[in-house]
Amino acid sequence: MLNKLGSTSETPNPISRPLDAFFDAPGPDLEIVSRAREVLEIVRKHAQEGEDNRCVSEEVVNALHERGLFHISVPKRLGGSGANFRTFIDAVAEVAKADGGTAWAMALLNVCTWFASLYSDQAQEESFGTTPGARICGIFTAPAKTEIVEGGIRVTGEWWYASGSRHAQWATLGVSLGTNPDGSTILGLALVPFSDLTYRDTWFVAGMRASGSNTLVADNVFIPSHRIQNFGDMANEAYARSDSDEPNDYASFVPVAEIVLVAAQLGLARGAIDLTLSKAPTKSVAYTTFTQARHSPVHQIELAEAVSLADQAYLLVARACADIDSAALRKEKLDPLTRARIRMDTGQAGKLAREAINKLLSVNGASSFALSNSLQRIWRDSEVASRHAFVLPEMANLIYGRVLFGVEEIVQPF
Repeated sequence: MLNKLGSTSETPNPISRPLDAFFDAPGPDLEIVSRAREVLEIVRKHAQEGEDNRCVSEEVVNALHERGLFHISVPKRLGGSGANFRTFIDAVAEVAKADGGTAWAMALLNVCTWFASLYSDQAQEESFGTTPGARICGIFTAPAKTEIVEGGIRVTGEWWYASGSRHAQWATLGVSLGTNPDGSTILGLALVPFSDLTYRDTWFVAGMRASGSNTLVADNVFIPSHRIQNFGDMANEAYARSDSDEPNDYASFVPVAEIVLVAAQLGLARGAIDLTLSKAPTKSVAYTTFTQARHSPVHQIELAEAVSLADQAYLLVARACADIDSAALRKEKLDPLTRARIRMDTGQAGKLAREAINKLLSVNGASSFALSNSLQRIWRDSEVASRHAFVLPEMANLIYGRVLFGVEEIVQPF
């Protein structure tokens, strides 16, 4: 029998074995990661264009699409690579070295397209079958007015912050499916073609501008039942899809949705390190006798600490991916403690990456904030990305602490 922390009398408590999954899970698919590395120059070339236009340029979208980089973890039966989520993270992080907004849109389009692979066979045929290479964006929140009708629902409303929506053909949208006895909303996730939606350009922000996280609008749109899943069922891996032998069909829905949100952060930190190592060593330190920053003890220490923070962020994410991927290979569910720890790792990784970038700004000095210096875009992208609700470390700390103490009061409703 499982206790509150997910162990049994025969197995050790997971908290005492935090690295077990590292020994079970395979590493990343390096061929796919190398494909992501191939697009760095074109991403870098169009980064300012994406910033100015507030969406990823078509040239970059085409380069990513041609290399299968929007379907990294989509099962092979649907035309994807079927790669594990460690590969997903590493590929997105590579792209983020060149531009955070592009990487964010890439991550969200990838994960929402994977979400669609968990729907009923009929829904999969309608999305993947009628739109080969479909890109799917998504929003979890359910702001729309819902009317339950025969055979499905009708929705009217707006969904903000749909990253990558300008380049998508379908969307997974949070919808209300009624109310629980306590008055809380029964949340569902609906798969909707863009032909049923309109698009509003609302993404005017300080960072992650190229992600194109605009607003989707539905006006009395009918969504059939076979394209709707109860969010609680998805959170418990009770997916509508048929049985399959592909590992990603068994990956844990919420932990995946959380951890992919820091993939771009990892790459932003690594991109900032690369820029620092290329520019800062021979730069003079103003108002000191140091003619080269590489000889300044202050700069040496700050750089070392920044690289260590970035490494810590990556190691936490790698552990989370190992937990997710190894459980999926075994077709097993993650225990409550591991789920909470992945939420904790997500928040801490985002925080550590942001701290690393801030230290690197100090190493590079005030010139980091010149509009001609891509470090300032990295900084802005990091500050915005690390404020996503799933990434906030304070809430993650609360959730993890409650699980550790065995407190059953619900903070996260799924």
